[in-house]
Amino acid sequence: MPSPSWIRWKAVGGMIAALWLCRSGTAAEADLPWKAGFASARITPKESMWLSGYGSRDHPAEGVRIDLWAKSIALEDRAGVRGVIVTLDLVGVDRELASAVRSQIHQQTGIAADHIVLSCSHTHTGPVVGKNLDTMYFFEERERAKVDRYTDGLRSQVVQLAVDALSRLRPAKLSWAVGHESFGVNRRNNPEPLVPAHRAAGALRGPVDPSVPVLRIADVEGGLMGVVFGYACHATVLDDYLWSGDYPGFAQAELEQRHPSTHALFLQGCGADINPLPRRTPELARQYGRRLADSVDRALEGVLEPLSPELAIRYAEMDLPFDTAPARAQWEKLSEGKDRFAAAHARKMLAILDKQGRLPESYPYPLSVWRMGGKLEWVALGGEVVVDYSLRLKRELGPSLWVSGYCHDVMAYIPSRRVWEEGGYEGGGAMIYYGLPTRWAGDVESRIVDKAISLSR
Repeated sequence: MPSPSWIRWKAVGGMIAALWLCRSGTAAEADLPWKAGFASARITPKESMWLSGYGSRDHPAEGVRIDLWAKSIALEDRAGVRGVIVTLDLVGVDRELASAVRSQIHQQTGIAADHIVLSCSHTHTGPVVGKNLDTMYFFEERERAKVDRYTDGLRSQVVQLAVDALSRLRPAKLSWAVGHESFGVNRRNNPEPLVPAHRAAGALRGPVDPSVPVLRIADVEGGLMGVVFGYACHATVLDDYLWSGDYPGFAQAELEQRHPSTHALFLQGCGADINPLPRRTPELARQYGRRLADSVDRALEGVLEPLSPELAIRYAEMDLPFDTAPARAQWEKLSEGKDRFAAAHARKMLAILDKQGRLPESYPYPLSVWRMGGKLEWVALGGEVVVDYSLRLKRELGPSLWVSGYCHDVMAYIPSRRVWEEGGYEGGGAMIYYGLPTRWAGDVESRIVDKAISLSR
């Protein structure tokens, strides 16, 4: 018969073994890596069609300078939470197209539609897509038919990209860092012809966001699988008739050439009031692309902060109110004016009044916040967002923040209170090109910032 002391030691040993198994299980769970998958597809139009971004263009595209791409990254954390980002070499997408894409991805994969972000580089040498900037273009029905065909094909391509990226999930490690770049200039405060002299004198004015956030995705051995990077600056170096992704397209191509078998994805920042200056030559577009790629590589070669495999995603749509719209008599007067853009916009508003009896009083504004590794927060804002938002949110939420505009759908410029009070193109004048009734209400900034902060908590 075993002695009592032996029985006691056996019991203690059993408890130690049980504790070890519990600790080992916890450690094993903690060691589970991220999973990441990538996919890409060429989206350069196969036929000559209208380019987007400039109302002054008078004929379709003439050729290709550099191919346009759609790219997707899928992420899954150790708890099985999944998210998908699709980057597009396009000026923007409208709500109808974005909603259809997210819904179809959800139906085919089961991933929550709220966990899908579409992000546009805002190149002005890509095609007209869907209803985005609809009031800006005056072309014949045959050109509209081309836009419709392209949009239908794009929808299918983007859905398949997300499906493919999710099907290619494999173990990965994530880390991030922040680089810097300086070719972006606040276009509201610096006359374009004077920029070279002002830059040389250190006299450029107005806020900018020089940060280049970089997300490194590596395999479990440390080999580079992909890189996601951002910068806040309009993609408007080029204004010609050749397809291209502008400087973001050149930056992505440069990185993929330097790092074979790597996927490079660009997220446009809050660059609605920031231009790449000087500009207007292909050489400058390539130069800025190389500079941005250099900034990314310097970040990759430096000290990066590892991100544990934890992903939390929150999405919201908020009713963002418009200011008081003009009365019908004012629309009728504008519809007969000499400004063809204002007249077309007025006719559109009159048509809505005739059909619905009233104009929309608000817009369902989309935004989301992704928290990665319990450290990095990515705020994805809809519309053309001015730089003040990025700077303010970093003050409010801390430096471990990445803020992007041109996400979800691109419905209008999003001014800060400062820009709203100053007025001008970004302050409200551009609304006519987006087909919205009037500028936003004056509290647009506080509403969006408050919602972003609430999603981050």
